[in-house]
Amino acid sequence: MIIEKMEEFRVCLYEQRYYDAHEALEEVWFPRRFEDCNEMRFLKGCINASVSFELYKRGREQQSIKTWKNYLKYRGLLFGLETPHKNLYYQMSRYLETINNNKATIITQS
Repeated sequence: MIIEKMEEFRVCLYEQRYYDAHEALEEVWFPRRFEDCNEMRFLKGCINASVSFELYKRGREQQSIKTWKNYLKYRGLLFGLETPHKNLYYQMSRYLETINNNKATIITQS
């Protein structure tokens, strides 16, 4: 299920459907949110990244920055994960950071 939801997450990000991206990963994270598991914490960080982009899209730049910092807090967990999805997570992390570095291309809603 993780692979499918990560692909859905990626497609939603590409299409600038950041709220939908959040929802895609939440289907994986929410049922497992209370586990003492760094993989779930990393996914929570990815959800925070998509929320950050949605906030930026809605013109709420300060909230976007704050939420992006939550992603950064969890991103560091990626390097110590023991999971068959590690490569996929690395790719997603790079993609999220590319989007963040190019926020000017996000179509804002006015």
